[in-house]
Amino acid sequence: QVQLVESGGGLAQAGGSLRPSCASSGRNFNNYAMGWFRQAPGKEREFVAVIPSSGATTYYADFVKGRFTISRDNAKNTLYLQMNSLKPEDTAVYYCAAGNRPYYSGNLYSPASYGYWGKGTLVTVSS
Repeated sequence: QVQLVESGGGLAQAGGSLRPSCASSGRNFNNYAMGWFRQAPGKEREFVAVIPSSGATTYYADFVKGRFTISRDNAKNTLYLQMNSLKPEDTAVYYCAAGNRPYYSGNLYSPASYGYWGKGTLVTVSS
């Protein structure tokens, strides 16, 4: 079982930075693909970034490329999302998620590929 808890959201001004994190209490954190998704009011949940279990490659949604960086510290069982050059349209609840099973490598852009979710952390960007 994988349990995920996000923290580090908050309020930032446009152009500023935040670094949400996601702590996992499950075993074998390093064996799971880990992703970040977000959901703005009235909108569907959307993919932001993913780091596979290997950690060798990362993938991003076009709207965050060059601004956000996903990383993981397997020794601390923690996932991070460094968010720079924030925009008001980045305002959303950000969720971390773990893949359906260890070493899962399906469509990691889809929420359906993730079996474990945190409760989310709110990021608000003011203009």
